[in-house]
Amino acid sequence: MAQPIADTAERTLVQYEVRDGVAYLTLTDPPANTYTHEMMRQLDEGILKARFDVDVHVIVVTGLGEKFFCAGANISMLQTSDPTFKYYFCLHANETLNRLEQTPKLVIAALNGHTVGGGLEIAMAADLRIAKKDAGKVGLPEVNLGVLPGTGGTQRLARLIGKSRAIDLMTSADLLDFEQSLDMGIVNRIFDGDDFMDQIHDFAKKFCPPNMAAKAVGRIKRSVQSGAEVPFESGLAIERELQQLLFQGEDAKEGLAAYVEKRKPEFKGA
Repeated sequence: MAQPIADTAERTLVQYEVRDGVAYLTLTDPPANTYTHEMMRQLDEGILKARFDVDVHVIVVTGLGEKFFCAGANISMLQTSDPTFKYYFCLHANETLNRLEQTPKLVIAALNGHTVGGGLEIAMAADLRIAKKDAGKVGLPEVNLGVLPGTGGTQRLARLIGKSRAIDLMTSADLLDFEQSLDMGIVNRIFDGDDFMDQIHDFAKKFCPPNMAAKAVGRIKRSVQSGAEVPFESGLAIERELQQLLFQGEDAKEGLAAYVEKRKPEFKGA
């Protein structure tokens, strides 16, 4: 059953639901699902809840409705806020997305509609971005507002597609359809059909026990996310440490035994 990430007196801006080991964090401020400080705080709470729930193995972030995943920060909030608030708002949003990126569980951004500005910044903090065919566009057009993508956009986009293409996309303010963004490497996959979220759920379940060793999936993610930001030798050290932790777990023993016995492994997420 879906649960709000909010006090009873507060408007629910992020809905939390767990099904079959998959936690769904749904941005719920249609039609554009623009985020405010309150939404970002609720998203942060949802990330922490999913991270420490032993029954959650995969996190899916999506938006309510069919037109927008998220259109970025609420412009009215930014217009009426003083510069100090704006600075700390960006700081808190960065901390939230860093937490999402570093959570040792696979994170999928299910792009059900337009994913622009801060919406793309949220999506880029996920490990995989899966888009609904012909449902929207992606881009970081903040230059049209006289600002830059300030919630990790300049950094994550450059790491995804390279510095030159990232600068080109951000300074031109171009919006790409999902097929173009797939070719560029911003989107990982495109799902076709009206049952988009059902397809997302079936895909996410593949990374949950007993189908897959969820801790190995999570530590592959951590090894890549952390290792890519340090010198190569330090990255190898992170990899060795995480591998040693996996060797001590039950799933590694089960996986090796199943291989020798020529049977399908039954992983437990342990």
